[in-house]
Amino acid sequence: MKASAAVTIGVGATAAVIVAALVQGAGGDPLSTALTLAVPGSYKSLIEAAGNMCPEVTPNLLAALITQESGFNPKATSPVGAEGVAQFMPATWKSHGIDGNGDGKRDIWDPRDAIPSAAGYLCDIAKSVNDVPGNKQDNMLAAYNSGTAAVRKYGGVPPYKETQNYVRTIGALARQPAPGGKSLDPTQTVTAINAAQHMLDTPYSWGGGNANGPSTGICCSPAGHSGASIVGFDCSGLTLYAYAQAGIYLPRTAAEQYTASEPVKPGEQKPGDLVFYGSSPASIHHVGIYVGGGWMLNAPKPGTKVRFDPLNSMTDLYAIARPVPHAQKEI
Repeated sequence: MKASAAVTIGVGATAAVIVAALVQGAGGDPLSTALTLAVPGSYKSLIEAAGNMCPEVTPNLLAALITQESGFNPKATSPVGAEGVAQFMPATWKSHGIDGNGDGKRDIWDPRDAIPSAAGYLCDIAKSVNDVPGNKQDNMLAAYNSGTAAVRKYGGVPPYKETQNYVRTIGALARQPAPGGKSLDPTQTVTAINAAQHMLDTPYSWGGGNANGPSTGICCSPAGHSGASIVGFDCSGLTLYAYAQAGIYLPRTAAEQYTASEPVKPGEQKPGDLVFYGSSPASIHHVGIYVGGGWMLNAPKPGTKVRFDPLNSMTDLYAIARPVPHAQKEI
Protein backbone atom coordinates (compact mmCIF):
# COMPACT_ATOMS: atom_id res chain seq x y z
CA MET A 1 0.00 0.00 0.00
CA LYS A 2 1.19 3.47 -0.79
CA ALA A 3 2.21 5.71 2.08
CA SER A 4 -0.67 8.08 1.33
CA ALA A 5 -3.22 5.43 2.19
CA ALA A 6 -4.27 4.25 5.63
CA VAL A 7 -1.76 1.53 6.15
CA THR A 8 1.13 -0.16 4.46
CA ILE A 9 2.09 -3.72 3.85
CA GLY A 10 3.14 -5.17 7.17
CA VAL A 11 2.96 -8.89 7.96
CA GLY A 12 1.13 -9.65 4.70
CA ALA A 13 -0.56 -7.91 1.84
CA THR A 14 -3.06 -5.54 3.37
CA ALA A 15 -6.68 -6.50 3.68
CA ALA A 16 -9.56 -4.13 3.30
CA VAL A 17 -13.17 -3.38 2.82
CA ILE A 18 -16.27 -4.54 0.99
CA VAL A 19 -19.33 -2.49 0.11
CA ALA A 20 -22.38 -3.88 1.83
CA ALA A 21 -23.41 -6.64 4.11
CA LEU A 22 -25.04 -8.77 1.43
CA VAL A 23 -23.42 -7.46 -1.75
CA GLN A 24 -22.21 -10.06 -4.26
CA GLY A 25 -18.46 -9.86 -4.81
CA ALA A 26 -16.50 -10.19 -8.01
CA GLY A 27 -16.44 -13.95 -7.73
CA GLY A 28 -20.16 -14.18 -7.01
CA ASP A 29 -19.61 -15.17 -3.39
CA PRO A 30 -22.01 -13.59 -0.85
CA LEU A 31 -20.27 -11.52 1.77
CA SER A 32 -21.03 -12.71 5.26
CA THR A 33 -22.14 -10.37 8.03
CA ALA A 34 -20.92 -12.91 10.57
CA LEU A 35 -17.41 -13.20 11.93
CA THR A 36 -16.14 -16.44 10.40
CA LEU A 37 -12.40 -15.76 10.28
CA ALA A 38 -10.45 -17.04 13.26
CA VAL A 39 -9.32 -14.24 15.59
CA PRO A 40 -7.76 -14.30 19.06
CA GLY A 41 -10.43 -14.37 21.75
CA SER A 42 -9.33 -11.07 23.24
CA TYR A 43 -10.08 -9.30 19.95
CA LYS A 44 -13.40 -10.89 19.05
CA SER A 45 -15.69 -8.36 20.74
CA LEU A 46 -13.61 -5.47 19.36
CA ILE A 47 -13.90 -6.81 15.82
CA GLU A 48 -17.61 -7.52 16.10
CA ALA A 49 -18.38 -4.03 17.45
CA ALA A 50 -16.12 -2.04 15.12
CA GLY A 51 -17.15 -4.18 12.16
CA ASN A 52 -20.66 -2.76 12.37
CA MET A 53 -19.65 0.90 12.30
CA CYS A 54 -21.13 1.39 8.82
CA PRO A 55 -22.90 -0.82 6.27
CA GLU A 56 -19.83 -1.07 4.07
CA VAL A 57 -17.68 -2.82 6.69
CA THR A 58 -18.49 -6.18 8.26
CA PRO A 59 -16.77 -7.95 11.17
CA ASN A 60 -15.38 -10.56 8.78
CA LEU A 61 -13.81 -7.90 6.59
CA LEU A 62 -12.28 -6.11 9.53
CA ALA A 63 -10.90 -9.41 10.82
CA ALA A 64 -9.36 -10.01 7.39
CA LEU A 65 -7.77 -6.57 7.52
CA ILE A 66 -6.13 -7.08 10.88
CA THR A 67 -5.11 -10.65 10.11
CA GLN A 68 -3.34 -9.54 6.96
CA GLU A 69 -1.82 -6.39 8.37
CA SER A 70 -0.31 -7.67 11.58
CA GLY A 71 -1.56 -11.12 12.48
CA PHE A 72 -3.11 -9.35 15.51
CA ASN A 73 0.31 -8.29 16.76
CA PRO A 74 -0.21 -4.89 18.49
CA LYS A 75 3.53 -4.14 18.32
CA ALA A 76 3.88 -4.76 14.58
CA THR A 77 5.93 -2.33 12.49
CA SER A 78 6.77 -2.20 8.81
CA PRO A 79 9.92 -1.07 6.97
CA VAL A 80 8.14 2.06 5.75
CA GLY A 81 6.92 3.14 9.17
CA ALA A 82 3.45 1.66 9.59
CA GLU A 83 2.65 0.95 13.22
CA GLY A 84 0.41 -1.13 15.43
CA VAL A 85 -2.15 -3.85 14.97
CA ALA A 86 -3.82 -2.02 12.05
CA GLN A 87 -0.52 -0.79 10.54
CA PHE A 88 -1.44 2.88 10.31
CA MET A 89 1.04 5.36 8.92
CA PRO A 90 1.58 8.09 11.55
CA ALA A 91 0.22 10.84 9.26
CA THR A 92 -2.96 8.89 8.59
CA TRP A 93 -3.32 8.12 12.27
CA LYS A 94 -3.08 11.82 13.05
CA SER A 95 -6.12 12.54 10.87
CA HIS A 96 -8.13 9.34 11.39
CA GLY A 97 -7.13 7.85 14.73
CA ILE A 98 -9.88 7.84 17.37
CA ASP A 99 -10.09 7.26 21.11
CA GLY A 100 -11.88 3.96 20.84
CA ASN A 101 -11.76 2.98 24.50
CA GLY A 102 -12.64 6.41 25.92
CA ASP A 103 -9.51 6.81 28.03
CA GLY A 104 -8.77 10.28 26.69
CA LYS A 105 -5.88 9.17 24.45
CA ARG A 106 -5.56 8.16 20.80
CA ASP A 107 -2.90 5.46 20.98
CA ILE A 108 -1.79 3.87 17.72
CA TRP A 109 -0.35 0.93 19.68
CA ASP A 110 -3.57 0.21 21.58
CA PRO A 111 -5.83 -2.21 19.64
CA ARG A 112 -8.84 -0.73 21.46
CA ASP A 113 -8.12 2.51 19.59
CA ALA A 114 -6.52 1.17 16.40
CA ILE A 115 -9.18 -1.38 15.43
CA PRO A 116 -12.18 0.99 15.56
CA SER A 117 -9.99 3.63 13.87
CA ALA A 118 -9.35 1.22 10.99
CA ALA A 119 -13.08 0.57 10.66
CA GLY A 120 -13.83 4.30 10.68
CA TYR A 121 -11.24 4.97 8.02
CA LEU A 122 -12.70 2.24 5.84
CA CYS A 123 -16.13 3.85 6.20
CA ASP A 124 -14.65 7.14 5.01
CA ILE A 125 -13.16 5.40 1.97
CA ALA A 126 -16.53 3.82 1.20
CA LYS A 127 -18.07 7.29 0.91
CA SER A 128 -15.20 8.63 -1.19
CA VAL A 129 -15.62 6.07 -3.98
CA ASN A 130 -19.34 5.44 -3.73
CA ASP A 131 -20.07 7.16 -7.06
CA VAL A 132 -17.27 5.56 -9.07
CA PRO A 133 -18.57 3.22 -11.80
CA GLY A 134 -17.97 -0.52 -11.61
CA ASN A 135 -17.89 -3.06 -8.84
CA LYS A 136 -18.11 -1.11 -5.59
CA GLN A 137 -16.28 -3.78 -3.62
CA ASP A 138 -13.34 -3.78 -6.00
CA ASN A 139 -13.23 0.01 -6.13
CA MET A 140 -13.14 0.24 -2.36
CA LEU A 141 -10.38 -2.32 -2.08
CA ALA A 142 -8.42 -0.53 -4.77
CA ALA A 143 -8.84 2.85 -3.07
CA TYR A 144 -7.62 1.39 0.21
CA ASN A 145 -4.54 0.07 -1.55
CA SER A 146 -3.63 2.77 -4.04
CA GLY A 147 -5.65 5.79 -2.92
CA THR A 148 -8.98 7.33 -3.86
CA ALA A 149 -7.41 9.59 -6.50
CA ALA A 150 -6.17 6.63 -8.52
CA VAL A 151 -9.58 4.93 -8.47
CA ARG A 152 -11.24 8.14 -9.63
CA LYS A 153 -8.62 8.75 -12.30
CA TYR A 154 -9.16 5.35 -13.89
CA GLY A 155 -12.87 5.09 -13.19
CA GLY A 156 -12.40 1.93 -11.15
CA VAL A 157 -9.56 -0.41 -10.22
CA PRO A 158 -6.30 1.15 -11.50
CA PRO A 159 -4.12 -0.86 -13.92
CA TYR A 160 -1.49 -1.43 -11.25
CA LYS A 161 -0.41 -5.04 -10.85
CA GLU A 162 -0.04 -4.68 -7.07
CA THR A 163 -3.51 -3.21 -6.69
CA GLN A 164 -5.18 -5.74 -8.97
CA ASN A 165 -3.55 -8.63 -7.09
CA TYR A 166 -4.52 -6.97 -3.83
CA VAL A 167 -8.17 -6.66 -4.79
CA ARG A 168 -8.33 -10.27 -5.93
CA THR A 169 -6.60 -11.81 -2.93
CA ILE A 170 -8.23 -9.76 -0.21
CA GLY A 171 -11.68 -10.32 -1.64
CA ALA A 172 -11.07 -14.08 -1.43
CA LEU A 173 -9.87 -13.89 2.16
CA ALA A 174 -12.79 -11.73 3.25
CA ARG A 175 -15.24 -14.28 1.86
CA GLN A 176 -13.65 -17.28 3.52
CA PRO A 177 -16.49 -19.35 4.97
CA ALA A 178 -16.77 -20.66 8.49
CA PRO A 179 -14.84 -23.88 9.12
CA GLY A 180 -16.74 -27.09 8.66
CA GLY A 181 -16.48 -30.52 7.05
CA LYS A 182 -12.97 -31.06 5.75
CA SER A 183 -11.89 -27.46 6.37
CA LEU A 184 -8.49 -26.59 7.67
CA ASP A 185 -8.08 -24.28 10.62
CA PRO A 186 -8.79 -20.86 9.02
CA THR A 187 -5.52 -19.48 10.38
CA GLN A 188 -3.64 -22.21 8.50
CA THR A 189 -5.36 -21.27 5.27
CA VAL A 190 -4.59 -17.58 5.75
CA THR A 191 -0.96 -18.37 6.58
CA ALA A 192 -0.51 -20.54 3.48
CA ILE A 193 -2.07 -18.00 1.12
CA ASN A 194 -0.04 -15.18 2.65
CA ALA A 195 3.18 -17.18 2.35
CA ALA A 196 2.54 -17.88 -1.33
CA GLN A 197 1.55 -14.28 -2.00
CA HIS A 198 4.78 -13.03 -0.46
CA MET A 199 6.57 -14.97 -3.20
CA LEU A 200 4.87 -13.15 -6.07
CA ASP A 201 7.39 -12.39 -8.85
CA THR A 202 9.82 -15.07 -7.61
CA PRO A 203 11.30 -16.82 -10.69
CA TYR A 204 10.14 -20.25 -11.78
CA SER A 205 12.85 -22.88 -11.21
CA TRP A 206 12.33 -26.49 -12.29
CA GLY A 207 12.69 -28.54 -9.09
CA GLY A 208 13.15 -25.39 -7.03
CA GLY A 209 11.68 -24.58 -3.64
CA ASN A 210 11.29 -26.39 -0.35
CA ALA A 211 9.78 -25.85 3.09
CA ASN A 212 12.35 -23.12 3.80
CA GLY A 213 11.68 -21.04 0.69
CA PRO A 214 13.01 -20.61 -2.84
CA SER A 215 16.04 -22.64 -3.85
CA THR A 216 18.03 -23.64 -6.92
CA GLY A 217 16.37 -26.35 -8.94
CA ILE A 218 17.53 -29.27 -11.03
CA CYS A 219 17.78 -30.38 -14.64
CA CYS A 220 15.68 -30.95 -16.57
CA SER A 221 12.01 -30.40 -17.41
CA PRO A 222 10.33 -32.47 -20.16
CA ALA A 223 11.06 -29.57 -22.49
CA GLY A 224 14.70 -29.49 -21.42
CA HIS A 225 14.59 -26.51 -19.07
CA SER A 226 17.01 -26.55 -16.14
CA GLY A 227 16.51 -24.84 -12.81
CA ALA A 228 20.04 -25.55 -11.62
CA SER A 229 21.10 -21.91 -11.93
CA ILE A 230 17.77 -20.32 -10.90
CA VAL A 231 16.70 -19.64 -7.33
CA GLY A 232 12.94 -19.94 -7.18
CA PHE A 233 10.00 -22.34 -7.16
CA ASP A 234 8.33 -24.83 -9.40
CA CYS A 235 4.60 -25.34 -8.92
CA SER A 236 4.74 -27.97 -6.19
CA GLY A 237 7.72 -26.31 -4.52
CA LEU A 238 5.59 -23.22 -4.01
CA THR A 239 2.64 -25.12 -2.53
CA LEU A 240 4.94 -27.21 -0.35
CA TYR A 241 6.56 -24.03 1.00
CA ALA A 242 3.28 -22.18 1.55
CA TYR A 243 1.67 -24.95 3.56
CA ALA A 244 4.84 -25.69 5.51
CA GLN A 245 4.51 -22.18 6.95
CA ALA A 246 1.10 -23.28 8.25
CA GLY A 247 2.49 -26.46 9.80
CA ILE A 248 1.28 -28.78 7.05
CA TYR A 249 4.01 -30.68 5.24
CA LEU A 250 3.15 -31.86 1.74
CA PRO A 251 5.06 -34.33 -0.47
CA ARG A 252 7.31 -32.87 -3.15
CA THR A 253 5.54 -33.44 -6.47
CA ALA A 254 2.12 -32.29 -7.65
CA ALA A 255 0.92 -35.88 -8.12
CA GLU A 256 2.05 -36.82 -4.61
CA GLN A 257 0.37 -33.73 -3.16
CA TYR A 258 -2.89 -34.82 -4.74
CA THR A 259 -2.70 -38.17 -2.96
CA ALA A 260 -2.03 -36.33 0.32
CA SER A 261 -5.16 -34.17 -0.07
CA GLU A 262 -8.90 -34.74 0.15
CA PRO A 263 -10.82 -33.99 -3.10
CA VAL A 264 -13.71 -31.54 -2.78
CA LYS A 265 -16.89 -31.54 -4.84
CA PRO A 266 -17.35 -28.98 -7.63
CA GLY A 267 -18.69 -25.74 -6.20
CA GLU A 268 -17.43 -26.50 -2.68
CA GLN A 269 -13.88 -25.23 -3.16
CA LYS A 270 -12.55 -22.70 -0.67
CA PRO A 271 -9.57 -20.35 -0.66
CA GLY A 272 -6.48 -22.36 0.20
CA ASP A 273 -7.53 -25.53 -1.62
CA LEU A 274 -5.06 -26.98 -4.10
CA VAL A 275 -5.90 -26.98 -7.81
CA PHE A 276 -4.53 -29.92 -9.83
CA TYR A 277 -4.07 -30.34 -13.59
CA GLY A 278 -3.72 -33.56 -15.57
CA SER A 279 -5.86 -36.37 -16.95
CA SER A 280 -5.54 -38.82 -14.06
CA PRO A 281 -3.94 -38.98 -10.60
CA ALA A 282 -0.77 -40.44 -12.10
CA SER A 283 -0.53 -37.79 -14.83
CA ILE A 284 -0.99 -34.69 -12.64
CA HIS A 285 1.64 -32.20 -13.77
CA HIS A 286 0.68 -28.89 -12.14
CA VAL A 287 -0.70 -27.53 -8.89
CA GLY A 288 -1.73 -24.08 -7.65
CA ILE A 289 -3.40 -22.54 -4.60
CA TYR A 290 -7.02 -21.46 -5.07
CA VAL A 291 -7.67 -17.92 -3.82
CA GLY A 292 -11.33 -17.52 -4.81
CA GLY A 293 -13.27 -16.00 -7.68
CA GLY A 294 -11.86 -18.49 -10.20
CA TRP A 295 -8.21 -17.54 -9.58
CA MET A 296 -5.16 -19.31 -8.21
CA LEU A 297 -1.65 -18.43 -7.07
CA ASN A 298 0.96 -20.55 -8.84
CA ALA A 299 4.41 -20.92 -10.32
CA PRO A 300 3.29 -21.56 -13.93
CA LYS A 301 6.23 -22.72 -16.04
CA PRO A 302 9.88 -22.06 -16.97
CA GLY A 303 10.47 -18.46 -17.97
CA THR A 304 7.69 -17.08 -15.77
CA LYS A 305 7.38 -15.95 -12.17
CA VAL A 306 5.00 -16.71 -9.30
CA ARG A 307 1.73 -15.00 -10.20
CA PHE A 308 -2.07 -15.12 -10.20
CA ASP A 309 -3.75 -17.03 -13.02
CA PRO A 310 -7.38 -17.94 -13.75
CA LEU A 311 -8.22 -21.60 -13.21
CA ASN A 312 -8.97 -21.97 -16.91
CA SER A 313 -5.49 -20.84 -17.92
CA MET A 314 -4.83 -24.56 -18.47
CA THR A 315 -7.32 -26.80 -20.25
CA ASP A 316 -6.84 -29.97 -18.22
CA LEU A 317 -8.12 -29.05 -14.75
CA TYR A 318 -8.44 -32.44 -13.04
CA ALA A 319 -9.50 -31.77 -9.45
CA ILE A 320 -9.51 -29.42 -6.49
CA ALA A 321 -8.46 -30.95 -3.19
CA ARG A 322 -7.89 -29.84 0.38
CA PRO A 323 -4.57 -30.53 2.12
CA VAL A 324 -4.87 -32.95 5.03
CA PRO A 325 -4.12 -30.98 8.22
CA HIS A 326 -1.77 -33.62 9.61
CA ALA A 327 0.07 -34.69 6.49
CA GLN A 328 3.43 -36.34 7.13
CA LYS A 329 6.37 -34.00 7.27
CA GLU A 330 8.60 -33.87 4.21
CA ILE A 331 11.72 -35.98 4.50
